[in-house]
Amino acid sequence: MKQSVAIIGLGFVGRAHLEALRRLDIPVCGGMLSTAERGSSAAKSLGLEKSYATLAELAADKDITCVHICSPNHVHFEQASTLLRAGKHVLCEKPLAMDSRESAMLRDVEKETGKVGGVAHNLRYYPLCQEARSLVKSGAIGKPLLVHGKFHQDWLLFPSDWNWRLESKLGGDLRAVSDIGTHWMDLAMFVTGSKITEICADLATIHHTRHKPRGRVESFAKAGEGAFDEVPITTDDYASVLVHFENDLRGLYSVSQVSAGRKCSLGFEVNGSEGSLAWNAEEPNTLWIGRREKANGSLIKDPSLLSPAARGYAAYPGGHAEGYPDTFVQLFKDYYAYLDAGDYKAPRSFPTFSTGHDELILCETIAESAKKRAWLEIPWD
Repeated sequence: MKQSVAIIGLGFVGRAHLEALRRLDIPVCGGMLSTAERGSSAAKSLGLEKSYATLAELAADKDITCVHICSPNHVHFEQASTLLRAGKHVLCEKPLAMDSRESAMLRDVEKETGKVGGVAHNLRYYPLCQEARSLVKSGAIGKPLLVHGKFHQDWLLFPSDWNWRLESKLGGDLRAVSDIGTHWMDLAMFVTGSKITEICADLATIHHTRHKPRGRVESFAKAGEGAFDEVPITTDDYASVLVHFENDLRGLYSVSQVSAGRKCSLGFEVNGSEGSLAWNAEEPNTLWIGRREKANGSLIKDPSLLSPAARGYAAYPGGHAEGYPDTFVQLFKDYYAYLDAGDYKAPRSFPTFSTGHDELILCETIAESAKKRAWLEIPWD
């Protein structure tokens, strides 16, 4: 069955979804924004046939089979549950919901309706992240012993920087951890094949007050100089987390949205008993390979040099760089191939609603650990 798609939210990430879907020749027929006027204007400028004034109107459109949710976090639960019950598949930006109670309910609704939910953990779809996973699984670096890394940005460095994620009522009680730390944790578990079992976290709010503009601000936009209100901030600008995984694997990571000069410095290093692997999103086409008894090496992304498991996630030949937009293409390729196959009981290779639920359990445990200043086990259900 050919899918017909609508997107809720057409800002920075919504437009990334739109571009990737069009590259895959998956028809995007409509869009929805927070108001009918904004939705109509965006749909016209982006060449979409339809704009929806309300969630109910979108849910009632029988022609739409799948919806991508790229809206602020606080509306994900209502939108996803409504659309699933309306008979539509849902691919949702992370976090899946505001807390694990809501995400558990969404898993139940997905099961009851027989529809397919996915979560946009797109960063695991860089070709060399797939290759790193394949190398670890094959034993190329021996037994994984340590994994460490970071995700540092500077887009909220100044008190005048603003985004809706700063407000806990819209984004949740955690920000840096929820917004970017979850990407690192997902990558670490994906690449090593080991689930996190315990954490010990430290959180910090660097700017306890910020300037909220009296007007709209797009994600990553430069701080404005117009009228603003000074508002208190409780969400985290920075976090450092000690991590224990299955299989006696240990690690740590830090996240920051206030590190000057760092734009998307997401990186991991896995140290094994026979070698190491390291990767950074700001140089995504190179995988560093560390060795003890011979020279270190670098694998430059080239499908002909990748393992069979990773080769299909590299769209262009060697020497042709692939980056952030391509990760959405590869994620959606996996997701829509699964939908088109029609066997919704088959194993799923893409991030699922269960992935999104696990992410929220991790975030809640991190928040509790920081509050208690203690190691805590992850209460997996």
